[in-house]
Amino acid sequence: MSPAYVLRLVAMFVLVVYTAATLNFFLPRLIGKDPVAERIAAMAETGGGSVDIESLSQAYRARLGLDEPLWSQYLSYLGDIVRFDFGFSIANYPVTVNELIAQSLPWTIGLMLTATLIAFLIGSLLGALIVWPRASRIFSNLTPMIMVLGAVPFYLIGLLLIDLFAFRLGWFPIGGGYPIGARPAWSLDFAGDVLHHAALPALSIVLAAIGVWALQMRGMMVTVLGEDYVTFAEAKGVRPKRLFFRYGMRNAILPQLTTLALTFGQVVTGAVLVEVVFSYPGLGTLLFQSIGYSDFFVIQGVVFILVLTVAASMLIMDIVMPLLDPRLRK
Repeated sequence: MSPAYVLRLVAMFVLVVYTAATLNFFLPRLIGKDPVAERIAAMAETGGGSVDIESLSQAYRARLGLDEPLWSQYLSYLGDIVRFDFGFSIANYPVTVNELIAQSLPWTIGLMLTATLIAFLIGSLLGALIVWPRASRIFSNLTPMIMVLGAVPFYLIGLLLIDLFAFRLGWFPIGGGYPIGARPAWSLDFAGDVLHHAALPALSIVLAAIGVWALQMRGMMVTVLGEDYVTFAEAKGVRPKRLFFRYGMRNAILPQLTTLALTFGQVVTGAVLVEVVFSYPGLGTLLFQSIGYSDFFVIQGVVFILVLTVAASMLIMDIVMPLLDPRLRK
């Protein structure tokens, strides 16, 4: 792999991040809402008494930098994101965006990373076994069920799981990240509560994602089975287990890894609607609430983290893939 190739990848990475960051700045401002006015109106309703809305609005805008020209806000924004300083939350002032992201990020990573890896491993193996000639017929009969799972969205499966396991059977809580009144702590009891609350959200993600991974792997495995090297290895008497893993899955799973890299990029924002359905305290819920409040700075912070993660994942995969598949080096 030449240094020039790596430099081109890095330049593309910087261009993608810069373009996405620019869109991330301008698009929330096209909504047409005034988040400062909405925030002050909410304060007046809950606080009671008379509030000088105009003076308070000007003070808020000056403190948040919203009284400056748009081009000046844009330049300040670019300088801030380089330092990973996303400013204050408008809806939760004086809490900073970094504090909100730091509170939500571990919940989303813990849920999504675990669920994504489980779904990837099970789905890829299941998809390969469905079309493998020497596999049991049980796997081929699972195709209709896998197609259904691949077509049903995460949040719909989540609602079904809530109805069955939370309302009817009462085995799991309806939502939340831990019991009401509990204080987060590094203890086995609290860890057990977290796992208990995360079981249904994780299961909904795993069930829906397994279908997608299995269908993709099924199509790629069909292509691999028609290759000459598989036929030649089978004619040489290679053991079935080695033929399946070394010649079949090893070559069919390479495109899956690229998709997995993109999926890892989306881990930081989670399945937004799943987190909203389960009231899970992750980045997806934070982003959903921020859009409702038109909280520009939180939206910018969360989306920029998403863009950066996706772009970094693809950069790593573009560098690693030629090492995994020598054919790509050309």
